[in-house]
Amino acid sequence: MTTEAAPIATSEQLPDEDVVTRVTAGDTALFEILMRRHNQRMYRMARAILRVDDEVEDVLQQAYFNAYQHLDQFSGESQFSTWLTRIVLNEALGRRRKRAPLFAEGEEVMLNLVDNKIRDPEQQAASSELRSVLESEVSSLPDSFRVVFIMRDVEGLSTAETATCLGVSEDLVKTRLHRARTMLRDNLYRRAGVTVDSIFAFGNARCDRVVAAVMQRIL
Repeated sequence: MTTEAAPIATSEQLPDEDVVTRVTAGDTALFEILMRRHNQRMYRMARAILRVDDEVEDVLQQAYFNAYQHLDQFSGESQFSTWLTRIVLNEALGRRRKRAPLFAEGEEVMLNLVDNKIRDPEQQAASSELRSVLESEVSSLPDSFRVVFIMRDVEGLSTAETATCLGVSEDLVKTRLHRARTMLRDNLYRRAGVTVDSIFAFGNARCDRVVAAVMQRIL
């Protein structure tokens, strides 16, 4: 039985677990909070697997829909973000397997430039170009290294959480991260003039599209 929905504005400060409880109790509209709260991380997780933007939004929409359908299976034993990350990674990997021939090593990857708010148009153009170079370098990493690098250095997940999401040991996470960092030249960061946490930004428009599409399916 559907309960009366709580106003989203008054629920935005609730912990993930409380939002999940309310959604499963019938406050379906509150699922939007969970999507917006985790969209940036989940986009980067899918982007790390797929490497190009063509299907990332589709993957996110399907992953969120899958999460909503199985929300009653979230036990709270791990963080909700960890549970959701696994769903996104599984959906992205499934899509990746269907397109495996398109992702041979050495393939030229087309990347969208990330929005930049630098006021000087010349500086903005230069910074966007350098960020694109940095994104390209990260995209060129071997799959296992790239995913760990984005989870640890871009999204800031702990070694333990990364290991849990990927189903590997913490030692393996550390090894892959070390190798990924070694493969990325130090001077690339200095040339780019940006920090790694700014790359593969999700963006408000993209966020709105994914949220609107999922909410249309579940409401």
